[in-house]
Amino acid sequence: MQVAVPRERASLERRVALVPEVLSKLAAKGIEVAVEKGAGEAALFPDEAYEDKGARIVADVAELMAGADVVCKVQPPSLAEAAMLRQDSAVVSFFQPGGALEVVQALAEGKVSSFSLDLLPRISRAQSMDALSSQATVSGYLSVLIAAGRLPRFFPLFMTAAGTVPPAKVLVLGAGVAGLQAIATARRLGAVVRAYDVRPAARDEVRSLGAAFVELELETQEGEGGYAREQSEDFLGRQRQLIGKEVAAADVVITTAAIPGRRAPVLVTGEMVEAMPPGAILVDLAAESGGNCELSKPGEDVEVGRVVVHGVANLPSSMPMHASFLYSRNMAEFVGLLAKEGSFAPDFSDEIVAGTCVTHAGEIRHAPTRELIEGARS
Repeated sequence: MQVAVPRERASLERRVALVPEVLSKLAAKGIEVAVEKGAGEAALFPDEAYEDKGARIVADVAELMAGADVVCKVQPPSLAEAAMLRQDSAVVSFFQPGGALEVVQALAEGKVSSFSLDLLPRISRAQSMDALSSQATVSGYLSVLIAAGRLPRFFPLFMTAAGTVPPAKVLVLGAGVAGLQAIATARRLGAVVRAYDVRPAARDEVRSLGAAFVELELETQEGEGGYAREQSEDFLGRQRQLIGKEVAAADVVITTAAIPGRRAPVLVTGEMVEAMPPGAILVDLAAESGGNCELSKPGEDVEVGRVVVHGVANLPSSMPMHASFLYSRNMAEFVGLLAKEGSFAPDFSDEIVAGTCVTHAGEIRHAPTRELIEGARS
């Protein structure tokens, strides 16, 4: 089976889908890898490192894509890249198919199979392929470093000859993978941390990291696979009322609440931001999916008085080496599922393969995406 790794061409993207370290694992399964010249440079993986692990370096991207059984990417393919893929080949990426309808349609028409890692079923057997979680780990860690670097005060408690400096107060909204990593990182830096999540199961995880869990008198909102389910506007309104005091007391607020395939819930209003102390910062990890703060703009700072709202845009890409390292391990595990005796032979009786499939054999297999495309036609 021939696997190709093109250079990522999307704006701000510095990651690479496969790093040299995982190539020997793929080779053991009869999988050969070709890499576009310079594909790993932005993540600090030179062509020579790929060649040392047995990869073939190809300068022409069209030649690379046309010769592949499976193309591995981070970002979804563009229309131009989709046109380079040959019939009966496949592409694997963070597809987020609802936001790439034209590409999905082009892949279906070209009889190209596509698989999206953000559709991975939440089952124990799929944990080693869980790229959403691995990249959320990077985002949670970096969100705290952004806040610590820009907050005009220390994170830890200092007792000095000049007096005692109290620790910063950090509030984390959402205690999934990103939120838990943010809590752990803020605690390591010495901050006093409080956290809230609509899922009761998160309470013990938050406390195990040394943070206090914010208790609100609201019904639980746990959905399938351990994710939070989409909340009603009535619930969100009551939640905002209760959480306003917590936001106002925080020097740093980090918001991480997300619902797969849906717009992020608004947890923090402009009025709540205005009540934060001077110099405070809010880092919104959900800015690209609509924002947990109603003022957030992806990739931008919004100043409200002397408070900054920082909307994150593709944060894992700003730590490309380790983000690529983690993503690559997830990708290698998934690609291994698509191979049988060294040939591309996806088994659609496997719930992981079936659950991540967007297009195959000229059909759009992901029902929500198919419905969106059919709705756009009518």
